[in-house]
Amino acid sequence: MGTLDKKVALVTGSGRGIGREIALKLASEGARVVINDLDAEPAEHTVADVEAAGGAAVACVGSVTDDGFAQRFVDAAVDAFGGIDIIVNNAGYTWDSVIQKTTDEQWDAILDVHLKAPFRILRAAQPVISAAVKDARAAGQPIPCRKVVNISSVAGLGGNAGQANYAAAKAGVTGLTKTLAKEWGRLNVTVNTVAFGFITTRLTETPADGSGTIEVEGRELKVGVNPDLLDALSKQIPLGRPGTPKEAAGSVYLLCLPESDYISGQTLVCGGGFRL
Repeated sequence: MGTLDKKVALVTGSGRGIGREIALKLASEGARVVINDLDAEPAEHTVADVEAAGGAAVACVGSVTDDGFAQRFVDAAVDAFGGIDIIVNNAGYTWDSVIQKTTDEQWDAILDVHLKAPFRILRAAQPVISAAVKDARAAGQPIPCRKVVNISSVAGLGGNAGQANYAAAKAGVTGLTKTLAKEWGRLNVTVNTVAFGFITTRLTETPADGSGTIEVEGRELKVGVNPDLLDALSKQIPLGRPGTPKEAAGSVYLLCLPESDYISGQTLVCGGGFRL
């Protein structure tokens, strides 16, 4: 039996990268997981890997910013596994520019995916969690500690040049987390944030020579960090290197453990000692 045996976890953006590692980690400890990605192929691949390891998972494909997605995501957990125990709001990407060159579209897109989408998912989940708590109380049963982990960034704590939209969205995640920690404490739900530092993902590994791009909802966005800048950043990290997606997933797992049941409204920085 794992530490999260029979828990039901929802993880956005879990077809690839950090989100995939979060889903695999939670599943390896016994959680049944709802996997989400923009595209069906990576989502189904993660589901297959969970199942191959003896776990249980279902896919909920689509953009977290779509109208109706939040309810569909919550319904997928209830329909497949009967409830909700863990929510990890991880999905996101960057679309950088200095403020005078940032368009309204850039601003709105990043605020929508990093802040509005988690808000909608948590809003949709509240009635399910509240009903489960009321039923347990009526039956004289103990109320299990449920977990919300919202993903932020050191950019949201200290700001980062060229990322006014991203930093503002991630700072907003902190406010959302602290507020829900107060609202949902009566439901025995802990709500915390993990702020990632420099983690090696497809957004950073691609050389910034103009050739690296990702497609997000019909937009082709440049990605990649100049190798010289990567080296300079690594030297600023006390541990001397960027983190891995598995290490990032480990920090989320810490806040899902029973041992963290009395930790709420906090921000855990997973950055190897680095802060902006």
